[in-house]
Amino acid sequence: MPSTTISIKGMTCGHCEGRVTAELKKIDGVTEVVASAESANAIITATTEIAAASIEKAIVDAGYKLA
Repeated sequence: MPSTTISIKGMTCGHCEGRVTAELKKIDGVTEVVASAESANAIITATTEIAAASIEKAIVDAGYKLA
Protein backbone atom coordinates (compact mmCIF):
# COMPACT_ATOMS: atom_id res chain seq x y z
CA MET A 1 0.00 0.00 0.00
CA PRO A 2 1.35 3.43 -0.87
CA SER A 3 2.06 5.86 1.92
CA THR A 4 2.57 9.61 1.77
CA THR A 5 3.96 12.04 4.33
CA ILE A 6 2.60 15.57 4.26
CA SER A 7 3.66 18.64 6.24
CA ILE A 8 0.88 20.53 8.02
CA LYS A 9 0.92 24.05 9.47
CA GLY A 10 -1.00 24.88 12.63
CA MET A 11 -1.29 21.61 14.58
CA THR A 12 -0.36 22.15 18.23
CA CYS A 13 -1.91 19.31 20.26
CA GLY A 14 -3.57 15.91 20.31
CA HIS A 15 -6.95 17.42 19.50
CA CYS A 16 -5.45 18.91 16.33
CA GLU A 17 -4.06 15.50 15.41
CA GLY A 18 -7.52 13.98 15.88
CA ARG A 19 -9.20 16.54 13.61
CA VAL A 20 -6.63 16.00 10.86
CA THR A 21 -6.86 12.21 11.20
CA ALA A 22 -10.67 12.23 11.05
CA GLU A 23 -10.78 14.37 7.89
CA LEU A 24 -8.09 12.38 6.09
CA LYS A 25 -9.80 9.07 6.92
CA LYS A 26 -12.91 10.31 5.07
CA ILE A 27 -10.98 10.05 1.78
CA ASP A 28 -11.83 6.89 -0.18
CA GLY A 29 -8.95 4.44 -0.09
CA VAL A 30 -7.26 5.82 3.04
CA THR A 31 -6.62 2.97 5.47
CA GLU A 32 -4.45 4.59 8.13
CA VAL A 33 -3.41 8.08 9.24
CA VAL A 34 -0.76 8.95 11.80
CA ALA A 35 -0.78 12.69 12.50
CA SER A 36 1.86 14.33 14.70
CA ALA A 37 1.63 17.88 16.04
CA GLU A 38 5.21 17.58 17.30
CA SER A 39 6.54 16.70 13.84
CA ALA A 40 3.97 18.91 12.07
CA ASN A 41 3.08 16.14 9.63
CA ALA A 42 0.81 13.24 8.84
CA ILE A 43 1.60 9.87 7.31
CA ILE A 44 -1.23 8.63 5.12
CA THR A 45 -1.49 4.99 4.05
CA ALA A 46 -3.95 4.12 1.30
CA THR A 47 -4.96 1.29 -0.99
CA THR A 48 -4.37 3.51 -4.05
CA GLU A 49 -2.71 6.81 -4.88
CA ILE A 50 -4.67 9.72 -3.40
CA ALA A 51 -5.03 12.97 -5.35
CA ALA A 52 -3.17 15.91 -3.84
CA ALA A 53 -6.32 18.02 -4.13
CA SER A 54 -8.23 15.54 -1.93
CA ILE A 55 -5.53 15.67 0.72
CA GLU A 56 -5.39 19.47 0.68
CA LYS A 57 -9.19 19.74 0.95
CA ALA A 58 -9.21 17.42 3.98
CA ILE A 59 -6.49 19.46 5.70
CA VAL A 60 -8.32 22.73 5.01
CA ASP A 61 -11.63 21.21 6.17
CA ALA A 62 -9.90 20.27 9.44
CA GLY A 63 -8.84 23.92 9.84
CA TYR A 64 -5.16 23.70 8.88
CA LYS A 65 -2.88 24.34 5.91
CA LEU A 66 -0.33 22.30 4.03
CA ALA A 67 3.17 23.52 4.82
